[in-house]
Amino acid sequence: MNTQSNATARPLGAQSVVPADIPALRQFYSLVQREVWESRSLYIAPLAAATLFLLGFVMSLVYFRGRLGPVLGPAEQHRVINQPFDLVAVLIMAVTFLVALFYCLDALYGERRDRSILFWKSLPVSDTTIVLSKMAVPVVVVPLIAFALTVGVHLIMLLLGSMIFQGSGIGAATLWRHVPLVHKWAVLFIHLIPGHGLAFAPFYAWLLLVSAWARRTPFLWAVLPPLAIGGVEKIAFNTSYFASILMSPMAGGLRSSEPASTMSMDAMTPALGDLLSSPGLWIGFAVAAVFLVGAIRLRRARGPI
Repeated sequence: MNTQSNATARPLGAQSVVPADIPALRQFYSLVQREVWESRSLYIAPLAAATLFLLGFVMSLVYFRGRLGPVLGPAEQHRVINQPFDLVAVLIMAVTFLVALFYCLDALYGERRDRSILFWKSLPVSDTTIVLSKMAVPVVVVPLIAFALTVGVHLIMLLLGSMIFQGSGIGAATLWRHVPLVHKWAVLFIHLIPGHGLAFAPFYAWLLLVSAWARRTPFLWAVLPPLAIGGVEKIAFNTSYFASILMSPMAGGLRSSEPASTMSMDAMTPALGDLLSSPGLWIGFAVAAVFLVGAIRLRRARGPI
């Protein structure tokens, strides 16, 4: 008995191993980094799309350079030169928005499908921190990726356009005069971070809730309930209030007298003060908070599929 007890006794002077107390903010930042690293489609898909947009821009320059001289008036010349920069920004935003939607659908469903949730549950990281880190990706990280990528594409477009304009005899100054990039980037930042990031928070939170709940085909479970509610409302009352509520984050940002079909960033971007003072934004935050609480509870209770 003495031999066994001595063999199992802790060596003299040894200390018990205590897990490191990592601050919650540091855990959150590390988890966001991990999400970006593992979900490479967040930046690969927009980068591939931006490459195609650059190719189309070069083709448009070659096509329009002969018409940018005396054939077009100043206003039409400004529109032809300026529109590709706005169009590229809108297209990159659209691609990153779709990427964010599909990321949210797979964020919590994927870890249950591949059973990696067992590993994460074994770590001293709370479900709240994990879910909030996944929510930060579409709300903060994806808009920042879209902004950085758009700025880079704009600079390449400006460089290529200057070369083509200078070689065609029009002059690079014509391009620089019609493209106020600093103003465009300021408007784009407001459109992406408060607009796409904050205004669409209820959509992202709903998708995370479905991702934590669904056992299969989360896309159908995310789409069918809103369609059913809108269909029942239309049939029963011949109204479309629910559809209007869902579409309000997309349509509520138009503040300019320019038609939306021009794809102008000024026409599609809300004033920051108007956006932050909008009751719909804060109601959306409350709805998003409810969905996130549900996603946290479901993740805590659910295991692998």
